[in-house]
Amino acid sequence: MLTIIEKVILLQGIDIFSEVPTEQLSALAAITEEVSFTKDEEIFGENDYPDALYIVLEGQIRLHRNGNEIAISKDHEAFGTWALLDDEPRVVGATSLVETRALRIDREEFIDLMADHVQIVQGILKRVVKRLRGLVGKVG
Repeated sequence: MLTIIEKVILLQGIDIFSEVPTEQLSALAAITEEVSFTKDEEIFGENDYPDALYIVLEGQIRLHRNGNEIAISKDHEAFGTWALLDDEPRVVGATSLVETRALRIDREEFIDLMADHVQIVQGILKRVVKRLRGLVGKVG
């Protein structure tokens, strides 16, 4: 099992949390849960309720839609990210390609945490705005 410090270091490398101050990441790390998946295990399906974000510790997760592969999430990559911020059904499914260990951040616990840690919200919004500006720059 990872320590809180190891989880904080891992979270610092995840895009959506990259603007969150380190001391706030420790509160986020405290609500993470280590989970394991067997080969070919469905983690969530298309149109499922968005209940959690996952970060791959070791392994590979296939993200797919209508049977077509969209992406592969590997070590230290997040998937299901928007589940923390959006309550619309998931647009992709996720299935483990190999035996996989991951961190899970529950949506409800995350929302409760944001209520008490506004700097987490500010950091996430700052990162989302940077991504949107980058997209607008590419279009314009």
